Amino acid sequence: MSFSGQIKEELSRQKLGARHCRIAETAAILWMCGGVSVSTKDKFCLKMQTENLAVARKYFTLLKKTFNIRVELCIRQNKGSRRGRTYIVYVKNHEDTVRILQAVKLLGTDGTDYMEGETADLQDNLVIQRTCCKRAFLRGAFLAAGSVSDPQRFYHMEFACTSEYRAKQIQSVLRTFELEARIILRKKYYVVYLKEGNQIVDALNVMEAHMALMELENIRILKDMRNTVNRKVNCEAANIHKTVSAAVKQIEDIKYIRDTIGFDDLSEALAQMAEVRLSNPDATLKELGLLLTPSVGKSGVNHRLRKLGEIADELRDNKEEKH
Repeated sequence: MSFSGQIKEELSRQKLGARHCRIAETAAILWMCGGVSVSTKDKFCLKMQTENLAVARKYFTLLKKTFNIRVELCIRQNKGSRRGRTYIVYVKNHEDTVRILQAVKLLGTDGTDYMEGETADLQDNLVIQRTCCKRAFLRGAFLAAGSVSDPQRFYHMEFACTSEYRAKQIQSVLRTFELEARIILRKKYYVVYLKEGNQIVDALNVMEAHMALMELENIRILKDMRNTVNRKVNCEAANIHKTVSAAVKQIEDIKYIRDTIGFDDLSEALAQMAEVRLSNPDATLKELGLLLTPSVGKSGVNHRLRKLGEIADELRDNKEEKH
């Protein structure tokens, strides 16, 4: 099961909260993937369809426990689809449909169907005035149209909305929890998304998906540890490469001095330094300093080796000028 599937399974099995929170969660599911059909006799029928069994189960339970009405579940086989089935939840009774739509504030007193229009402002909707109801609303929205990428690969959470208006409404609810989501148009969907791991952790906490949150945190800790180790290894490897390259250059310079003018014209300190470096090609600056008489610190060793390098470069330049 994907990480998104795990989250939805966890959310679908959460214990139902107070009635106002159940209404908020129902409103989100209906608003994101529900619809109302009108018969020739002006009778309403409520329909919600999903390819996720956990979503269908949660929505079915919400309607039964909150409104105590007759709900029908149909299963349709999908040929040629990655998902084998579509689950369709119906409320076919007109009075029950109207009662649900009015309770979730998606049907105006004049009969206006807010699910089809762009008129209902969720920020001012009584359904989500309480913080607990906003949490429930985001749970429902995620169940209906949310997903989270595999955190082993990268961090990405999104809500796929069918209109820009709905995307902005989801974004505004997220902002009440200081979650700065962005919106992007992808094909026919307006996608509300979060990219940072911290923001996704906070979003899961808001929706009270605590098991998924702990799994994500564990993955983040392991990834951070791996990245830290890799950085240290890379840094150490770079330092070793730098040290080896410097030692090779030092030895080349000293050999060039030896083969060109010898060490007799060098000062005693430089001549001793040259002999010690040639005899100990793998030694560090600190180790070279301890081998000198008297011993010298790292900065002193580095100064002498740099001076030998300058002498070698000068000899090379003089040779080129003669030619």
